[in-house]
Order: sequence, then structure tokens, then C-alpha cells
Amino acid sequence: MARRNPERRAALLDAAIEVLAAEGARGLTFRAVDQRAAVPTGTASNYFAGREEILTGAGERVYERLVPDEATLAAPFDGPRDRARLVELMHELVERVAAFPTGFLALLELRLEAARRPELREVLTTRIRADLDFNVENHLKTGLPGDATTVKLLWLALNWLIIERLTLPGLLDPDESTDLVEALVERLTA
Repeated sequence: MARRNPERRAALLDAAIEVLAAEGARGLTFRAVDQRAAVPTGTASNYFAGREEILTGAGERVYERLVPDEATLAAPFDGPRDRARLVELMHELVERVAAFPTGFLALLELRLEAARRPELREVLTTRIRADLDFNVENHLKTGLPGDATTVKLLWLALNWLIIERLTLPGLLDPDESTDLVEALVERLTA
């Protein structure tokens, strides 16, 4: 049965992410996903029971694709554990997430949709809570400057910086973004 092909399912979810980013949640239909994935009409409906399932699947898939590789996860444990290193890591984080713009934009669409769909809200809350908890725990293990509140404030501020870069790219010039990350780390870890 086609539903058991994990590569096809992942490709359909990747297509759903692209549709969400380009057309918003209202544009997410089985037909749009099939077209974006370049598969025969009806393929997505063979893999997903309904729109709710494809929305939650797309939310999970965005995070699968955003999970950093082992080298990135190990990076905070290498080198000095000072403010300059934290600034460097925050710049790398912003660049890594911004390098998957359709994923981040799709996640914004999913968050808006989650305000109206409790099942999707539960999936996203669980996934994002796990991500935030991991970041706090990992930061505290590294010995980098700052505490759990520092990490949460960095997480909130850097997410919004990424939103600005992707939705209003002319609002802040790249040098200003760099300066803001440095100022943020400086002030939060003073």
C-alpha cells in the first residue's frame, strides 16, 4: 500500500510546507499538495485522512527538517564559553533557521491555524515546548553565559528577528541585524 512509503509521505509533507509558505493555510488542499509534489492527483489523499492530518504532519515535518546536525549540536561545547561565543552561536542559529524560509513561513501559518484547531495546537505546543526545553537544558549544560530565562528571551527575540527578515526583508539591513543580536546577548548576559 502506498501509505507505507515513508519517502513519499515526507515528500508530500515537504510539498505541503511549500504550499503553506506560498499560499497560506487556505491554499493547502490535497490537489495543491499533489501539484507541488508533482505526483498524480489523489496521491496526498491516499496518505492523509483529512486536512487536519496534513496540517499536523506538516507541523511535525518542519521541525524534523530544522533539527540541527550532530556537529551543530556539539558546537556550544567546543571553544570558549563566553559572551562572544554565545553571540557567534546565536548568529549561526538565525542563519540556519532563515536558510529554510519556507519552513519558517509555513510554521507561522500553522501557528495561526492552531489558534482555531485544538489538535494542531496540541501538536505544535508539544513540539515547540520540547524544542524550547531542549535549548534551555543544552545551554545550561554548556556553561555559556546566561540562565534559563536568558535562553527563553533569546529564543523569543531571535524568532521575531527571523520573522522580520523573512516577511519584511527591507525593514532591517543585515548589519543592523548583526548589531541587534550582539546587543541582545550583551544586555541579557550583562
